[in-house]
Amino acid sequence: MTADKKFRKRALIALALAFPLVLTSCTADDEPAASAPAAASGGGGDGYGYTFAAVTHGAAGDAFWSVVKSGVEKAAADQGVQVEYQSDGDPQKQAQLIDAAVNQKVDGLIVSMANPDALKASVQKAVAAGIPVITINSGQDRSAEFGAMAHVGQDEQVAGEAAGQRLRQAGVSKLLCVIHEAGNVGLEQRCSAAKAGLGATAENLQVDNNNLTGAQSTIKAKLQQDSSIDGVLTLGGQMAGVAANAIKESGSTARLATFDLNSDVAKLVQDGSVAFAVDQQPYTQGYLPVVMLTLYRSNLNTIGGGQPVLTGPSFVTKENAAQILQLADKGTR
Repeated sequence: MTADKKFRKRALIALALAFPLVLTSCTADDEPAASAPAAASGGGGDGYGYTFAAVTHGAAGDAFWSVVKSGVEKAAADQGVQVEYQSDGDPQKQAQLIDAAVNQKVDGLIVSMANPDALKASVQKAVAAGIPVITINSGQDRSAEFGAMAHVGQDEQVAGEAAGQRLRQAGVSKLLCVIHEAGNVGLEQRCSAAKAGLGATAENLQVDNNNLTGAQSTIKAKLQQDSSIDGVLTLGGQMAGVAANAIKESGSTARLATFDLNSDVAKLVQDGSVAFAVDQQPYTQGYLPVVMLTLYRSNLNTIGGGQPVLTGPSFVTKENAAQILQLADKGTR
């Protein structure tokens, strides 16, 4: 066979092999696969179009929950899904919001459970209706019991013990733990775990987060009454500033630390008024569940293997406060 005939034979073979691939390519362009996700309504052509609901116990305008909401919104935009975010600090009203989402037949539900017992029936109703539920922030211990597929948040026992250990290293021997929200099981767990980590005397003090002036007076009075208190632990970023003022006004030299973060707390850490902040990274508590629900609805993926997906504790100290402050000012920390 001549070289020219060999070349023509090879060309015909190559064309025969390539022809089915050309047909396949044309079919893929002209007829989208039946299993391809639908485009999101308002989410761009590469989105999924699911509708989720997020129902939290955070108060409107609360700095912490504003960051959670920012995480939810960014994840919704990134995934091309719709998420209706609602919150109510009243457990009964929060349960009603969950029931309404179930009646709307949402594709997935995100719930914080500061008062698990009040939400049990509503969460179980969602699960019974075939709606995947992810709990966030509070209620980790009851999440699986209620049928939720995962929990995203901070393990309060782990975080509380770590905070107590850091306070012990700072020389604290008697701690005042300030609880700003009555009935919140997560806050009570933090104080209990901090006492264990401290390995010394600790006392809880109840204040009202909705009355900051009154809270400051209560903390101040306690410090004046008991000068042996050399450490104060607040459980929310907003309360840290209140406690800092109370310590100053009372003439106390108590070391102050806090759970949770905002730009004001980052500044207090930076100037040394607060020894450290335990950051549970609320942005991730909003962002991750939206991604997890999208993965489950589109591909039956589950994350965590039945264990909580932990977002903390992450510690903000004087060494990294300046960097964190820049992010806090952007609303993501």
